Amino acid sequence: RLNSSCRPETELRPPSSGSACKGLLPVAGCAIIRPPRDGGIRYRGLTQDVQVLPVDYEIEYICRGNRVIVGPKVRKCLPDGTWTDLTQHSRCLLLCARVWTSLENGRVSHWPPGPPVEGTVLSYSCLPGFILIGRNSTHCNKMGKWDTPKPVCHCEWRLQHALYIGALFPMSGGWPGGQACLPAARMALNLVNRRSDILPDYELELIHYDSMCDPGQATKLLYDLLYTEPIKVLLLPGCSSVSTLVAEAARMWNLIVLSYGSSSPALSNRQRFPTFFRTHPSATLHNPTRVQLFQKWKWTKIATIQQTTEVFTSTLDDLEERVKEAGIEISVRQSFLTDPAVAVKNLKRQDARIIVGLFYETEARKVFCEVYKEKLYGKKHVWFLIGWYADNWFKIHDPSINCTVEQMTEAVEGHVTTEIVMLNPETVRGASNLTSQEFLAQLMSELGGKNPEETGGFQEAPLAYDAIWAMALALNKTVGPLRAKGRRLEDFNYNNRDITAEIYRALNTSSFEGVSGHVVFDAQGSRMAWTLIEQLQGGSYKKIGYYDSTKGNLSWYGNDKWIGPGPPADQTVVIEEFRYLSQKLFVSVSVFAGLGILLGIVCLTFNIYNSNVRYIQNSQPYLNNITAVGCMMALAAVFPLGIDGLHVARRQFPVVCQFRLWLLGLGFSLAYGSMFTKIWWVHTVFTKKEDKKDKRKHLEPFKLYATVGVLLGVDVLSLMIWQIVDPLHITVEKFTREAPKGDLDVLIQPLLEHCSSEKMNTWLGVVYGYKGLLLLLGIFLAYETKSISTEKINDHRAVGMAIYNVAVLCMITAPVTMILTSQQDASFAFASLAIVLVVYITLVVLCVCWQSDAQETMKTGSSTNNNDEEKSRQLERENKELQKIIQEVTPPSHWSTLAPSHWSTLAPSHWSTLAPLPLIHCSPLPLVHSSPLPLVHSSPLPLVHSSPLPLVHSSPLPLVTSSPLRLVHCSPSHWSTVAPSHWSTVAPSHWSTLAPSHWSTL
Repeated sequence: RLNSSCRPETELRPPSSGSACKGLLPVAGCAIIRPPRDGGIRYRGLTQDVQVLPVDYEIEYICRGNRVIVGPKVRKCLPDGTWTDLTQHSRCLLLCARVWTSLENGRVSHWPPGPPVEGTVLSYSCLPGFILIGRNSTHCNKMGKWDTPKPVCHCEWRLQHALYIGALFPMSGGWPGGQACLPAARMALNLVNRRSDILPDYELELIHYDSMCDPGQATKLLYDLLYTEPIKVLLLPGCSSVSTLVAEAARMWNLIVLSYGSSSPALSNRQRFPTFFRTHPSATLHNPTRVQLFQKWKWTKIATIQQTTEVFTSTLDDLEERVKEAGIEISVRQSFLTDPAVAVKNLKRQDARIIVGLFYETEARKVFCEVYKEKLYGKKHVWFLIGWYADNWFKIHDPSINCTVEQMTEAVEGHVTTEIVMLNPETVRGASNLTSQEFLAQLMSELGGKNPEETGGFQEAPLAYDAIWAMALALNKTVGPLRAKGRRLEDFNYNNRDITAEIYRALNTSSFEGVSGHVVFDAQGSRMAWTLIEQLQGGSYKKIGYYDSTKGNLSWYGNDKWIGPGPPADQTVVIEEFRYLSQKLFVSVSVFAGLGILLGIVCLTFNIYNSNVRYIQNSQPYLNNITAVGCMMALAAVFPLGIDGLHVARRQFPVVCQFRLWLLGLGFSLAYGSMFTKIWWVHTVFTKKEDKKDKRKHLEPFKLYATVGVLLGVDVLSLMIWQIVDPLHITVEKFTREAPKGDLDVLIQPLLEHCSSEKMNTWLGVVYGYKGLLLLLGIFLAYETKSISTEKINDHRAVGMAIYNVAVLCMITAPVTMILTSQQDASFAFASLAIVLVVYITLVVLCVCWQSDAQETMKTGSSTNNNDEEKSRQLERENKELQKIIQEVTPPSHWSTLAPSHWSTLAPSHWSTLAPLPLIHCSPLPLVHSSPLPLVHSSPLPLVHSSPLPLVHSSPLPLVTSSPLRLVHCSPSHWSTVAPSHWSTVAPSHWSTLAPSHWSTL
């Protein structure tokens, strides 16, 4: 099934005639239409979802910003579904200033008729008897501005005597000084023109425009001034950026430039600006005053922040030279173009305290809004600002900042301004016959009761007033010299250099009393003046002094007021504080170290006193003595490790460093070196894969001592090279500054003394690497010899335990102490306790074992004296000689025929050639042999004497053996042939044939 539908303006035919949409139905309303560009439509009571508006509904066009509707503003919905006046377009166009649409003493016609919007052209003409000055037409451009200045109409009879001055007054912008300076200039012109003694044949006329303190706008206006009638005799610019542009171009037209509000030091360059003068002193005149104040308040470190313009850059360059001569440092120098946020943050980051700010009034509000946010104000900070801002500059509402008036007032409190004296403080009548107070009264009348604090340029108004008077007096002075040359001022044109030269000479020699003080120019055309010093106290400026830079004289009122107890410090006072070792920790560890030294002395004394005990002799007591001495030296190193600047003077500290290094280094070499030597020789002697006889060779003591000497010599040599090439000295480590407890304007600078050298890490790497290899090798040797049993170094297992202890603790302590160097307590505790622990364990393991084992040996009575051991060694040497003789006399082929009584004369290597003989085992005889050649089992004989000598002794010789077998061989075949009474005469070679019961008769 299909459903058909038609658009709202058509109807559906009946099915009989075919489904189709036809005809228009009565319309219920009008479709919404689009608004003009840069505009909108005001709806009344309807939502955005509605697409059709009812009949008789009216819509109203509105425009954005400074735009107006050109064309129908209201449209109405008609019954036929259309809107009224659709043939006429509605547009939103920018509106130009209406002041151009009227002309005094003239007529204005404009096309098209209506408000002066984009595209409107105005045509000017003057009434009879007047002449048009300026262009006769102007056009409203797409920016909503007229493309030419507004012309004026002047009387024709005055034109031949008129001298025109082209002036640029900034009525808005960064410094709106024209708001007060223009009325002041008009006041001066009126007085000059009424004076019969000044330019009696001339009338001064002022042609002025609003430069907005913008060089770009000033360029266009300067073009209009120069290329439109009439010719201007002088130019009168305002702010520095505009004056720089005008003064540099003016010499091309032979024009003298006199500024009333320019302070840029760059304008003092006579080569660049040869025809420039100014009644406003150079900004560099502030700098001697600032330097004088820095010295008065004993500040040697300042910071600066400037707006990036030529006037402030050149001022700051001059300030930098002056403070350098005075021995004052500019620690931070920041600049910004439009947004000062980053620059202010950098000032805070650099701990700026005394800050010189160079910027225009508009930017000053931005700066101090950021200053409030960063808390860069108060009793710790002082700001130096330019003094020619309006008195209430910080209270003016500014949409470009998001700080309240209260916040701004809090941020600017206490700042100091330096301002050129722009109003004569004395009651003196000058060239204008007015005192400064009378001038102010007339100026207030001209301003119509405006608040001076809210009027831009009010403080500079006396300078504009005196600029007109300086110009009039200079022109008046040129009339005579020019008349002598047959010239007149009205003959001036832009190619006439003679008249320009005369005006220049007249201005250069000007000297008169004005309402701003004595007016005189220096060689660079700049005004010479005093400087006023003010301070913001309680929201209003108070005079605190004057400074005469020409004489270097500071007049001080003594009423300066500070938020804190006095002028703040120019930087945070940093108190250096050395970190010293905790004395409780030092004393505690020293006590343990002292007890350890006593333990070492006890062990050393015991070892020396019992040196004749055989058990201690077999432990190589001299090496043990060296170990004890090394341990005591290591413990002694704990004391210089804890000595710092609290105990010794700084110049003596390197000696302490030497004691630390040498005591610890030599102590380690002696203690560990002696233990390492023991374990090294045990491993060397008893792990060789040679015959058993070679394994039991005697250890010569001198080899052991030589090994310790080599290890000690390597340490001594390396330490000497270190001290000669790169000696230790004291270094001081600085930590992050800390705030003290309490509200004190100081910071604590923690310092820590270290013993160091230029290549400390390299030397430590060499020493640690060498000793680390020794420690690893010691661990390996201790592990390899753990199962070896020997009497010659009978404490090697204890030595191995000590080596494990030393190696593990040293390998942990060395890297940890390097990491903890900045923490004096932790570093000392870790290193010293590791030394104490290592020494205690080493002494206990070695010394206590000696005492217990030696005492047990003495109790059993199994020890012998040195004389018996010497006899045993002598007997061993004789046996070896007899063995060689027997082997030479008896050939190997007859060894098997030897009687059992002579088998003992054979070398062990030939026992296998003997014939087996049944032996009878007698009762065991405890034969203990001290000779290094004990009774040894050899196959196939159950038991054979390895000694080639038939054991003949004239005196009883105790035979000590380590062999567990104690059997004597008896041959029954010989027992019956010998009477018992004659057994004592039996040769020793036949003792083995006797019964055990008769052995006592032998």
